[in-house]
Amino acid sequence: MRVSDAAKAHHDQLFGERISTLARTDPEFIAYFDSFAFEEILTDAKEVDDTVDLHTRLLVQLAAVLAAGGLAEFQMLATAGLANAGVSPVELKELVYHAVPYVGMARVFDYLHAVNDILTAAGVELPLPGQATSTTETRQQRGHQVQERIVGAGRVEQMHADAPPDCKHFQRYLTGNCFGDTVSRGGLDLPTRELLTFAMLAALGGADPQIRGHVTGNLNVGNTRARLLAVLTVLVPFIGYPRTLNALAAINDLTN
Repeated sequence: MRVSDAAKAHHDQLFGERISTLARTDPEFIAYFDSFAFEEILTDAKEVDDTVDLHTRLLVQLAAVLAAGGLAEFQMLATAGLANAGVSPVELKELVYHAVPYVGMARVFDYLHAVNDILTAAGVELPLPGQATSTTETRQQRGHQVQERIVGAGRVEQMHADAPPDCKHFQRYLTGNCFGDTVSRGGLDLPTRELLTFAMLAALGGADPQIRGHVTGNLNVGNTRARLLAVLTVLVPFIGYPRTLNALAAINDLTN
């Protein structure tokens, strides 16, 4: 078995002439993996929704790899995305910031440092320009606006009202911290951020109710069933079949 010509072309588009160490030590595996990951899934994703281009593909794959805990894979993809897929320094940094509310700082910490190292090696001066759109005083109001676009009109007030008295602070955190501090930031538009959230939750595992919520959220901000299916298609090699099928069930339940 050998890597298909189409897979090699897609691989080289992203990684240039770089030859993986695994291609030397595990050639049989790499032949079928690369043919799957760099031809078959790309062909099917394009057939489902051809707007998931190389740039979008790299963003959602980076989000999923981060959530899955694949630091070495993330570093390789991030370096290639920055050089050859149009991923900007701001987008790369914002993707990592965006992960904190969904997968936690314990996991994201190493990725923040990895991105700083990648950007520094690429000659990018840090810190990057700020992207905040809220302040300490406005974060709840700003978060409410963004959260409502995702969950639907009137839902935010209802979520706050329905929370038991000793749990209301969690709703305050969601509105002010998750949506006000993070999701409202610039650098990535809201539909892209919702795709990243979907990719992270799918890769994380154990978050099926949240996946369902963000399938709806994606639809609310203009992403379609086809776009979600195409995104999930390009995630398969990185997150595996159990998590893929859980996310697929949510899409099918909510969009059929």
